[in-house]
Amino acid sequence: MGAEQRETIEQFVKRASDLEGSSLVDLIIQATSHSSLFAFSEILAVPSVVELHGTQYSVYIDLLRLFAHGTWRDYKSNAGFLPELVPDQVLKLKQLSILTLAEKNKVLSYYQLMQELDISSVRELEDFLINECINAGIVRGKLNQLQKCFEVQFAAGRDLRPGTLASLIQTLTNWLSTSDKMLLTIKEMIDQADRMKELDKEHQKEVEEKIELAKKFLQNKPSIKLGPLEDIDMLYMDEVMSSRELGTHSKRYHISNTLHISWSTNYAHLFTLAQDYTMYFHYMDKEMT
Repeated sequence: MGAEQRETIEQFVKRASDLEGSSLVDLIIQATSHSSLFAFSEILAVPSVVELHGTQYSVYIDLLRLFAHGTWRDYKSNAGFLPELVPDQVLKLKQLSILTLAEKNKVLSYYQLMQELDISSVRELEDFLINECINAGIVRGKLNQLQKCFEVQFAAGRDLRPGTLASLIQTLTNWLSTSDKMLLTIKEMIDQADRMKELDKEHQKEVEEKIELAKKFLQNKPSIKLGPLEDIDMLYMDEVMSSRELGTHSKRYHISNTLHISWSTNYAHLFTLAQDYTMYFHYMDKEMT
């Protein structure tokens, strides 16, 4: 649509530059009825068109301004001061009205559209949206019959109203400033994520080093096998030996399973194990520092 419209605008501007008076009236009617033309500021700026102001044809300048910036509702409000529209102009102005509404809201209710366009039925409205707007390429969207609305995805732009350029520039400037701040925030978040990733790597490396040190330490220490105290079966052997042989009575202890130690020996092993753990922690601290 863009290239075709640009070519059409250039043709009308060239023709308007060579015409004057009543000849320009015919050109304005043709332009506002053309199926591929939806922008009129360039034609309004042609010197010969500007010169119509203050003449008997000045009303056609008002008509051209209406098609550049106005809507069907605007025409109805000022119909007494404007030329009567032909059917193609009515269709064009209603198409332009859709573009204006889509600029302000991306969800257009059927009720609102029917009121703005003087359409009496949903079927007629949907036919208009499909055949005259979507198929024409000026809008894209979805007809939501359940919610009775038109969901706009894209709408072609219209001519800027006089005095709105400064506001548009300010809006774009604000948008640019907001975008810069957002990009800065995103960059800070990325940097923070990178730092956290490095810290995680360092922590993982530290844990792996401790594990390796623990493995080395345990490989270098002899293992101590202690049977659980429940496995220690103390049997009292009431064997009395003559005082001539030992000089006293004795108790003999037999430890079940494979470990044979006395109670005193078992406590000695526990003490040794505690010493080993103490040595291990001192060893780990020394290696890590």
